Amino acid sequence: MMPNLPQEKHSLQSESLSTDRELSSIPRATPSITPEEVWEYPSPQQFYNALARKNMPAPEKYMDVMVDIHNFLNEGAWNEVLKWEGRHRGECLEPRLLRLQGRPRDLSPLARISGWFHGVKPFDRHDWYVDRCGKQVRYVIDYYEGTPENDMPVFNLVVRPAIDDFGSLTDRAKQLWDNAKAKYLPETK
Repeated sequence: MMPNLPQEKHSLQSESLSTDRELSSIPRATPSITPEEVWEYPSPQQFYNALARKNMPAPEKYMDVMVDIHNFLNEGAWNEVLKWEGRHRGECLEPRLLRLQGRPRDLSPLARISGWFHGVKPFDRHDWYVDRCGKQVRYVIDYYEGTPENDMPVFNLVVRPAIDDFGSLTDRAKQLWDNAKAKYLPETK
């Protein structure tokens, strides 16, 4: 659901920003404008315009760093999706991202419950729709700000399949079981 973001300088903007875009490693399920088969990240100018459109703070001098963090987090999210998709290698060797939807104001059920108990809420949420070789699977990604380490920002991602069908529910149950086994039943030599 990514809008076609303009590359023109915004009316509120005082500095010029780069319009260069980077390619991701995330395979694209739908044909793109570019010949690459991967998603393309927004340029700093597009990122600024997107934040301005949402009335969110957009400090121009940090835009390059914000885009780098954005891209880094998306690569990390895709790697987490691939871990979940690894359970389905027999069905699909090459899952691809169909589309994504930013939902920064919507708390996932897990984030809402976690917020009640821990008081911490994510600063962003995305729903990613993955094409598992013809089957659409939705993933929910909650983005949390962590405690800075050595004056560097830390971010934590909670990535899991949305419980939209029985298969996603069983995937999550199997992962819970695998986590419990790893923690409480260490392998014996």
